Amino acid sequence: MRMRPFAVAIVSCLIGIATWFITPPAWALTQIKLTDISYHDCPAEVAEGTVTSGGNPMVANCFIVTGKANNTTGKTVYDADIFGRIFDANNNNVMPNRTRLGSIEEIPPGASDFELRISVAANQPTPLKLEQFKAAGFAGKVRR
Repeated sequence: MRMRPFAVAIVSCLIGIATWFITPPAWALTQIKLTDISYHDCPAEVAEGTVTSGGNPMVANCFIVTGKANNTTGKTVYDADIFGRIFDANNNNVMPNRTRLGSIEEIPPGASDFELRISVAANQPTPLKLEQFKAAGFAGKVRR
């Protein structure tokens, strides 16, 4: 009878050690520098029917934001969220309640091009000012 608690403790320790070795590593957030940020009008077939979000039907202009994602980690980065601030010609924030603008599914090591579609209310004057752009992703694919 005295051996049973000892056996249970040994088995519990062995299970703990075994699961420690097979547990996948936590994927740390990886920062990605975005450079050469610019924008241009969407092609007509992409821009057709563009409206702003928020439930208010308003006419909007469609733009494609482009740039380079510089991945210096040596490993592919997945599911990178793009953050940035966009202002109109009068320095009014185009998207005042959000800084996450989109995502990049996969960024290989080195420099790679990216693009992101945005909608801007038609009453906001251009040229747009694109500031503080950066991205953050993961070293492994994130389950969805």
